[in-house]
Amino acid sequence: MSLSPSPLERLNRARADLRIGLPVVLTAGAQSALVAAAETLDADRLATMRTLGAPVLAITAHRAQTLKARAYDGDLARIRLPTEADIAWVEALADPADDLTHPMKGPLTSERDGAADLHRAAIRLVKSAQLLPAALVVQTAKAPALAASHGLTSLSAQDTHSPQTRLSSVIAARLPMRLAGAGRLHVFRPEDGGIEHYAIEVGRPMRDAPVLARLHSACFTGDVLGSLKCDCGPQLHAALVAMHQAGSGVLLYLNQEGRGIGLANKMRAYSLQDQGFDTVEANHRLGFEDDERDFRLGAELLRKLGFGAVRLLTNNPRKVAMLEKGGIAVTERVPLKVGETAENAAYLATKAAKSGHLL
Repeated sequence: MSLSPSPLERLNRARADLRIGLPVVLTAGAQSALVAAAETLDADRLATMRTLGAPVLAITAHRAQTLKARAYDGDLARIRLPTEADIAWVEALADPADDLTHPMKGPLTSERDGAADLHRAAIRLVKSAQLLPAALVVQTAKAPALAASHGLTSLSAQDTHSPQTRLSSVIAARLPMRLAGAGRLHVFRPEDGGIEHYAIEVGRPMRDAPVLARLHSACFTGDVLGSLKCDCGPQLHAALVAMHQAGSGVLLYLNQEGRGIGLANKMRAYSLQDQGFDTVEANHRLGFEDDERDFRLGAELLRKLGFGAVRLLTNNPRKVAMLEKGGIAVTERVPLKVGETAENAAYLATKAAKSGHLL
């Protein structure tokens, strides 16, 4: 039996390292690089990385567009660090918080020669760690030796691709609910060491007929605090009530806060919205896509529970498509139009106009 970490275990270890400010080593063929998350990098490690080669800041094309930087690689830009650039310069390029108050970030020079495979993998990795999608990359042949001598996590660029998450059942127990009556809460743990996801059975849903189902992404602000900026809390409650009235149902609670970017980045997006940007614009200024969620999780959870067909409570056609792609038949899309307020009217209009929600 081997005690060495698998590629998936190294991937999760690398995410944790980046979150606490440790650099990691990425390799792609004969190329290798030392990589650090711009958000958690400190001045001392920046200085050390400079001694190993010429650092560049890898940012997404969305962030590059905001900064008026050339994205020669299409989906990303590799920004050269000027000699005088300090940690504050790196942070300012990564985080759009002060873009409006200090819009002049340049002049910025983008690399256009050489392969960008390591830089692309670095962005993919910091994104999966729910950090700002900006990574400091220093290509150096010394990187593998540095990993060995300093205990740094090393993985290949290919291993930064998150495989379809496999979930295993941890426990299930009876749970009486105020809105839904009798039910059971199932806890599922992903094999990559990520946060658990939940399935709530309402009543005793049959497995041989389409079940009334809802894929609900965690929303701490809406579900717990009753935020008026979104319609998540009312949708969660309305779904439970609908299942209770139907006699049974299943609600999948997926821990993909902020459309998959995490609570901290969601709050960054909220701050940008206060500056006048809509939801999609805020995500792009941060460097993210409109929606970073993985709805394959929902299909796997349903299969684990023995369901093959659903009547899906959603206004989002993408959820229908992703479930069907995952092998779950969606026999009906059941609209869930609740929770509109004066505070979230613009948010809902953006979801309809830019994200295709049927509202």
